[in-house]
Amino acid sequence: MESPDSATTGSSPGADRQAGVVAADGTRALVVIPTYNERDNLPGILARLHGALPGIHVLVVDDSSPDGTGELADQLSAGDTDGRVHVLHRTVKDGLGKAYLAGFAWGLARTYTVIIEMDADGSHAPEQLGSLLAAVNDGADLVIGSRYVPGGRLVNWPKRREWLSRGANTYARLALGAHIHDITAGFRAYRREVLDKISLATVDSAGYCFQIDLAWRTVQAGFDVREVPITFTEREVGESKMDGGVMTEAFMMVARWGVASRLAQLRRR
Repeated sequence: MESPDSATTGSSPGADRQAGVVAADGTRALVVIPTYNERDNLPGILARLHGALPGIHVLVVDDSSPDGTGELADQLSAGDTDGRVHVLHRTVKDGLGKAYLAGFAWGLARTYTVIIEMDADGSHAPEQLGSLLAAVNDGADLVIGSRYVPGGRLVNWPKRREWLSRGANTYARLALGAHIHDITAGFRAYRREVLDKISLATVDSAGYCFQIDLAWRTVQAGFDVREVPITFTEREVGESKMDGGVMTEAFMMVARWGVASRLAQLRRR
């Protein structure tokens, strides 16, 4: 079986696309899982992930969790004799986006062909990751696990959160003109070519709007973005990291991106 670190990308678009194909067991893909106080959730998520895709690699990006999540991640990594579990410790807690950017940089330095975002709290079912990877293998550049396309479901989510989420997605879709139903979703798979191209060094969104930001950059760069239905389940252990400041940041930044996009369209006429 080919190791992810031995994978290469081709020089032509066709070769690049072929190099991005992921094996049925997940080999050549990296799942980035940011954590902050997820000690009770992490072991179960890793077990389920490797039960579904035995060859997939995981990078736990821990923001110095006071509950010992980082230390537990180190123990789980040391106990994985196949070398599939890796840990990146960060000394600051400055937002989900920054944690993902650190994880992306780690993965891109090691030639994984597909890099995946997934929450640690169980809201994203590891058993459904295969459908995202299948869409990548079918030619998609970014695949979003969507709650709001036919077949998508929400389980045990408070109605207030659902209305807020649906409203945010509708607002972003209209403001940006992006035909994505769940642009705020955090369960997604990127071909490495996307992350190489969309100028990650200029990303300054740190919270909720990070997902919108990267999806919008991917659309603007002309990549193939697709959505596949998933079942999103409300966390059973721990607390949500969402707050009002995060939502305000998203509202303001989406408005700014939307205005900039409309002005650019007018200038091209």
